[in-house]
Amino acid sequence: MTTTPSPADELALLTRLRRDLHRIPELDFELPETLRYVHDELEALRDDVTARYGEGACTVFSPCKSSLCMFFDRKSEHATAVRSDMDALPVTEKSGAEYASCHQGHMHACGHDGHMAMVLGLAHHLAESFDELPRSVLLVFQPAEETTGGARFICESGVFERYGVDRVFGFHLWPDLAMGEVASRPGPLLAATSESTFDFHGKATHIAKAADGADSLEAGMRFVLDAYDYMAEQAKAEPCLLKFGLLQSGQARNVISSHTHIEGSLRTYSDTMTVTAKQHLAELAERRAAEAGCTCTVHFSEGYPPVVNDEALFDLARAALPGLHELPEPLLIGEDFAFYQRHLPGVFLLLGTGTGIPLHADTFDFDERILAAGLETYKKLVRIP
Repeated sequence: MTTTPSPADELALLTRLRRDLHRIPELDFELPETLRYVHDELEALRDDVTARYGEGACTVFSPCKSSLCMFFDRKSEHATAVRSDMDALPVTEKSGAEYASCHQGHMHACGHDGHMAMVLGLAHHLAESFDELPRSVLLVFQPAEETTGGARFICESGVFERYGVDRVFGFHLWPDLAMGEVASRPGPLLAATSESTFDFHGKATHIAKAADGADSLEAGMRFVLDAYDYMAEQAKAEPCLLKFGLLQSGQARNVISSHTHIEGSLRTYSDTMTVTAKQHLAELAERRAAEAGCTCTVHFSEGYPPVVNDEALFDLARAALPGLHELPEPLLIGEDFAFYQRHLPGVFLLLGTGTGIPLHADTFDFDERILAAGLETYKKLVRIP
């Protein structure tokens, strides 16, 4: 018979896990130390569950490159999945914490160390309460959330079909919420992201003979204003955003610019808006280029789809989480959890750090007590029949 750990014991566990992982940040798919740490924690729990409930009750495996899963088999028709990302960022830490990164130039500046700690804490809880679970549970630890979208490779592995998963949950730490507050909303929560690049190609000439040239800078600037006006109009019908952060053009003050390069990011919440906005932005760019005697090339990255919470599953989560705060509007960040939601019903949640220190900052940190609120949330979600 197992003993239920006290809240203090659980917090000590979560703190140990988070700080151990915070010290060893790694990037993208190159996660050898992180995978070894997570694997060792899961294997110890697997041995314990197997000793009590027999072979096959709990398994640990890798469905695809740089990933780990743990399956608690309750012989139910369907299973619940819970996801954590594992990768860090190419940031040099300046938090001053005694558990700061040991890998120069790498840092868990987006809270993935906290995400892993919560799901590992959930693994401990599931091992302790295995015979109380109403359905099987699959824990997923994925790579490359910050880069190429590791969630997509998890989905393509077929692991959800093999294990009968019909719902998935996940968390992200969120600095703008109060400490320990859990928040989400039905429908759109986070935006689709598409890096947007526009190149205007003209003809250089001395400004004294401007009529002989083709002014790519003028075409580019007029396009930026057109694009902002267009997106502001679209936003009246549905939330969306386009902003440019880089414009490079020209060689000298008295020479018409032959090339103007503009980079920005498009954020949308529906496939319809994504397709429509890309089409019209390209048309606006081509029109302004033609008016200036220029040509243009346009590139939109595929990016991540929008994070859209399944409304029926959200209703179940809302009923299980009486303290859940519902956000009035979706947010403009992107997250590869969206790939899971394209594959099966999913609900993504936000966990407040209360610090206001922004994600990706080199000083990002949080009080581990918030992780207890996340773990309690997961405990309730995996008990939804």
